[in-house]
Amino acid sequence: MAYKDLTHPVFFGRAAAWAGVEQAADLQNYPKNGRGYGERLGTTLADATTEGLIGNAILPSLLHQDPRYFYQGTGTKKSRALHAMLAAFICKGDNGHLQPNYSTWGGSLISSSISLAYYPSADRNARHVFGDFGIGMGLHVAGGLAQEFILGKFTSRGKH
Repeated sequence: MAYKDLTHPVFFGRAAAWAGVEQAADLQNYPKNGRGYGERLGTTLADATTEGLIGNAILPSLLHQDPRYFYQGTGTKKSRALHAMLAAFICKGDNGHLQPNYSTWGGSLISSSISLAYYPSADRNARHVFGDFGIGMGLHVAGGLAQEFILGKFTSRGKH
């Protein structure tokens, strides 16, 4: 699953778009030119790769968790939205029971910590780690909502 995610064209498009958001908002201490965008893109790709490997491969294997999003597709919009938002915080274990999604939390937090090695020195602090962790978790919630309400319209599962 991690390999599929990390080699999909959407992975690279998402990274390029996020680097553009950071460039426009001047979120990190990079130059405000093409070189700065390239550096942001490189760090964004590194962040997403470490989070993907740790949160979708290493930790799920060690913790016996299933990091996939499970489409609900039926019920009220409110129940579907709640299901999508909670997916970042609750997952299925290998035993079939729901449990805290330590794999996603750990992947996001460990990735943010590793990024201290390659971000500009002015951004190497706890505020950066926990800020990135919060943004990462917010993006996981947004991703769950997109999978539940938008992506299903473009796949075979949404037509059943």
